[in-house]
Amino acid sequence: MSRLHTLTAEYRELRTRLEQGGGPEKIRRQHDQGKLTARERVAALLDKGGEWLECGLLVAYDQYDGQAPAAGVVTGLGRVAGRPVVVVANDATVKAGSWWPETIKKMLRAQEIAMRQRIPIVYLVDSAGVNLPYQGGVFPGQYGAARIFYYNSIMRRYLKVPQIAAVMGPCIAGGAYLPALSDVIFMVEGTSFMGLGGPNLVKGATGQTVDAERLGGARTHTAISGVAHYRAKDDRDCLKRIREYVERLPRDLRPPAPGGKPKRNPRDLCDLLPADHRMSYDVRAVLECLLDAGKLDEFQPEIGPEMICGHSAIAGRAVAVIANSRGVIKGRQGEAPQAPKIGGIIYTESAEKVAYFVENADRERIPLLFVQDVSGFMVGTEAEHSGIIRAGARFVEAMATATVPKLVLTLNHASGAGYYAMAGQGFDPDFILSWPTGRMGVMEGESAIQAVFGEDAATPQNAAAVDAMRADYERQLDAKFAGARGYVDAIVPPETTRDVLAFLLEVVSEFTGPHIGPFVLTGLP
Repeated sequence: MSRLHTLTAEYRELRTRLEQGGGPEKIRRQHDQGKLTARERVAALLDKGGEWLECGLLVAYDQYDGQAPAAGVVTGLGRVAGRPVVVVANDATVKAGSWWPETIKKMLRAQEIAMRQRIPIVYLVDSAGVNLPYQGGVFPGQYGAARIFYYNSIMRRYLKVPQIAAVMGPCIAGGAYLPALSDVIFMVEGTSFMGLGGPNLVKGATGQTVDAERLGGARTHTAISGVAHYRAKDDRDCLKRIREYVERLPRDLRPPAPGGKPKRNPRDLCDLLPADHRMSYDVRAVLECLLDAGKLDEFQPEIGPEMICGHSAIAGRAVAVIANSRGVIKGRQGEAPQAPKIGGIIYTESAEKVAYFVENADRERIPLLFVQDVSGFMVGTEAEHSGIIRAGARFVEAMATATVPKLVLTLNHASGAGYYAMAGQGFDPDFILSWPTGRMGVMEGESAIQAVFGEDAATPQNAAAVDAMRADYERQLDAKFAGARGYVDAIVPPETTRDVLAFLLEVVSEFTGPHIGPFVLTGLP
């Protein structure tokens, strides 16, 4: 079985475990309360058989002794009534849906997707509030819980992004501002509660004795306070009514051109990458599994061939592709022959080529797809004398300032400044996907060992330290490590990659304005 097969199987096993949330007993308890689980709610909300890209599934899975699967919140992109939407659903089977520090990060990322793409966002609220032992990582700070309400406000006042909130369980204290700052609020009879303080807090603060339903239940807020707008009889009725609400929202449809099939079956992808990540492979064969008819109209193919640039389409939607080519690249022959180049390394010539290509794509308003397998920029006397620093800066600046959507797919390596130039997370690409084989880090473990120990790496007295460093690097370079920390939006199995990219290209086409930063305010005085 290939390396990609093996790692994909391991990922699927982990995904299945994480999708169980707090486990069978907590799921049963949720059902006993007459409520669906978070994932059951998401499934009932979305179109049957439609796309669903869960973002941040692995976040926090290797922290808190495994008590915070998916950080207690399901976030992702799906389709409701035929249109893309963002969904945020608290998982009450995980510590009553309380907010961990990583819960905030996931919710903010979901909001940023909705803001940048200008697509509706649906909040399915069922949360006991802040996870108090970890409040230091939730409550304060520029990107603490308050940022959620800031984004709520920006979406309402300036971006006009539809926000639909359904209170389907408890919604307590500051968390109540999430639905309150949404456009409409649905509540469910018998299971919803929304209030700045629960009955116990009210008793302690005011001496008043009141039950939860009278204090902040569905009937109270839809018939007395007017805080909520719609009352549903149960979870399924609530989700059905949300679907109807989304369906009547106006939308400017931008259908793609007629799309074709890829030249090669996407199932071939697992066999295209070598068993050893250091070995070469044909990235064009990978592209043949992803692009319509495998067709790539290549830009300057004989200039800087270690970087492939070209125009293509996925499911009929135009895309400008930038891909690293691995292996040894033969040098150009003729009057000024060149030495062979190492694939996966960015040289001065290829950096200049990509910078020009990116600027053209930005002018043409064509989304960019970065297919990453990069080890960094070239070093050494010849590279420095050729102006690699200036060329690399031009590459980075062109990518960073491009206002068209940017998608990233990491196949293998995402190392050093090459990772930055190929639209690393710090440059706010619209979406970052990785195969299970993705390896994200400053450098590979063996390179780091040489940088730290040099010639002493082979000495017996350093053997234990070298082995420990090698093991630590392998752990941190694992795609699951990146997923657990939110460095990628999702790990995708190879055979689903084309379908996911096609869906994301549709999503990013919803907003034709500038895609730069978490969001862009337009039309302000």
